[in-house]
Formats: sequence, structure tokens, C-alpha cells
Amino acid sequence: MSNKALGMVEYQTVSAGITAADLMVKTASVEILQASVVCPGKYITLICGELSAVRASIDAAKVQLGDRLTDFFVLGNPHEDIFPAIYGSAPLENVKALGVLETFSAPAIIVAADTAAKTSDVALIELRIARGMCGKSYMLLTGDVAAVSAAIETAKEKVGESGLLLDSSVIPNPDKSLWASIL
Repeated sequence: MSNKALGMVEYQTVSAGITAADLMVKTASVEILQASVVCPGKYITLICGELSAVRASIDAAKVQLGDRLTDFFVLGNPHEDIFPAIYGSAPLENVKALGVLETFSAPAIIVAADTAAKTSDVALIELRIARGMCGKSYMLLTGDVAAVSAAIETAKEKVGESGLLLDSSVIPNPDKSLWASIL
């Protein structure tokens, strides 16, 4: 995924989302990493490719179907922890604090996670993207308390600008039984 860009669109309806996914791959040389229905009947498409191609594809979807677009992003150099966290394969090591941040959209949580991971020495654990949560999404990250606090604060500022921040918390030294129940 090095030297690649990442982009996502979230649409209010399945038909608009599928139409946008088709339009994006026909507009420029991008790869669909995920295209699926998420709660509550919204549709997301996650793409990757060269930055100019991803930007052109997202722009085309915004222009053609902007009236049903809920949220979107383009990231020029996504943090390497994004993908293991999306797919639930991130290793859990050196747990000193747990950071939790929740958003109202799928694109907003990926932007928050990228921002948090680039802010300080933290590890993304999981990105739960709008499945079973009425369209909301959340991320879990870990590291030292100071690093987790800094990462969560910076991510809150970033997604707060768009009004898509729902809530967040930092839990120092979380109990081991908590980890077993949330992962």
C-alpha cells in the first residue's frame, strides 16, 4: 500500500452507492478494496490507487451523486496500521491505555484513525465501520497514556471540524477482562 492513496464515499442509499462505485472505477485506475452495505442501509466504497486517480474518482462520484452523499475522504498517504485495524488483524501488544473514538460516519472514523496514528506512538487495534451500529463507527487504539491522550485529542479536533464526532474516551490501564470482552 506504499505510495498509494485511499478514498471512501458513503451514500444514503444502496443504489447510489453501487452507481458511485461503478463510476469511480470507470473514471480512473483505482481498485475497490471494499464496497458494501452498512447500517442503516447506507453504502460505502473504499478505493485505493495513485493520489490523482483516487481524487478524480471521488470527485466524479461527488459531482454525479452528490445529493445522496453522506461523507467522503481522500488520504494521500494512509498510515500502515489502517488496514490491519479495518480487518481486525492488528496485534495487541504493550497495552497501557485504551483510546476509543466514535463518529457518525464510516469515512470520518478512517480519517480519525489515520490522524491519531500519525499524531503519536499508538497502535490501532480495531476500526468498526458502521456495521451493527446504526451507521456509527468507532476505533480502538492503545499505547502509553500520554500518547493515547494526544492521539485521541488530535483525532477529535480533525473529525470535530466536520461535525461528525460523537464521543471519545481514554482509559488508563484497562482491566484484562475488558480486553477479552471487546475484542
